[in-house]
This record gives sequence, structure tokens and C-alpha cells, in this order.
Amino acid sequence: MPIEDDDRPRKKISHEIGQDLSLLSVEELTERVALLKTEIERLEEAAAKKRASRDAANSIFKS
Repeated sequence: MPIEDDDRPRKKISHEIGQDLSLLSVEELTERVALLKTEIERLEEAAAKKRASRDAANSIFKS
């Protein structure tokens, strides 16, 4: 019985900034946009946590 495309393990999506996009399909580009949006959200959350931690420390030591 032939292996169906849906049964194969999917290659992990990764993106390199500046890479050539001309060989990617519309679906691959859409997946990468979603991946990058998720990463941006993760980075913004991490920055907000660090900012809050820094601000809390600053308020203690500036008292």
C-alpha cells in the first residue's frame, strides 16, 4: 500500500531571515507568516516580562 502524503511526518518549518522566497509555494509562505507572527508574540511577551521585572527592581532600589 503506498504511503499517502498526509501520513508522512511533516518537515519542521523553519525560516531564515533574508532567504530566497521564490521557490516557496503560497501555502509554505502562509505557514511561515503564521510561524513568524507566533514568534513575534513570544518575543513581545518575553520583552514585557523583562521590562516589568526591571521596572520592579528599579522601583525598589530608587526608593
